[in-house]
Parts: sequence; C-alpha cells; structure tokens
Amino acid sequence: MRIYLGADHRGYETKEWLKTWLLENEYEVEDVGCFVYDPDNDYVDYALKVAEAIEGDGTEDRGILLCGSGHGVDMVANKFPHVRAMLAFNDEVAVQGRQHEDANILIIPTDWTTIEEAVERTRLFLETEKLSTTNYDRRRSRLANLKIR
Repeated sequence: MRIYLGADHRGYETKEWLKTWLLENEYEVEDVGCFVYDPDNDYVDYALKVAEAIEGDGTEDRGILLCGSGHGVDMVANKFPHVRAMLAFNDEVAVQGRQHEDANILIIPTDWTTIEEAVERTRLFLETEKLSTTNYDRRRSRLANLKIR
C-alpha cells in the first residue's frame, strides 16, 4: 500500500512527523508537499495532488491530507469521483469512516490535533478494514455511482 501525503503550511510540521512514523513502520510513502514551511502556500495544490493520485490508480493506495481546519482539503479531495475523504476529529471517526464508507483519504485538522493523536488516527485509518454487509456495500455502491445533475 502506498500512502500519498500532503499538507499546507499549517499541516507541515505534523506531516513531517507522520512521514517519519510511516517510513519507520515500513509503509511506502510519496510526499507531494509542501516541502518547506511557507505561510503563503495554498492547501488546494496539495489536496489536488493527493486526490489525483488516489483517483487515478484504482488500487488500495490511500492518502493523508493535513491542514489547519481540514475543511478546505476535504472540499477539494471530495470533488473527485473515486475519492472518499473523511475529516477525522477523533479516533472513532477514523475507524468508522474506514469501516462504513471505505474512506481512502484521511484528513487531519492540525489546529485541533496533537502529533500523537495524528499518529494514532493514521494507524487506525491504515489498519481498519471496511465492513462488508449488505447495507454498507449497498451504500458504498450508491456513493460510487452518484449522478449529480
């Protein structure tokens, strides 16, 4: 499983900690930026890179996006048809988003998340499998096949 990792300036420090943790735990990581702290960068750029990587590969690869509130990267990522991004404000959401919706991008709001909490939510996101029941499978299928007018 490859992990695409992206953050704006407000998520930069936590992203660097997570990247170290992921590599130490033998995950394949592709860091799409930001690569230096720059208060003038835009979250849109990094959310696009992660969402495009997840959208285009059709595999079990996953993404992690970090920004201050998480809202902006969430809005960008979920514009892609095959992206199922979730904003994880706590551990339970990280687990439920994987189990119920088969989320493939974890979004961490770094203004309200410690580095330790970010690591734990990442671990839960990567280790939790989706539930396969009639209800959850049906809902995921409907989500994947939405036609918006």
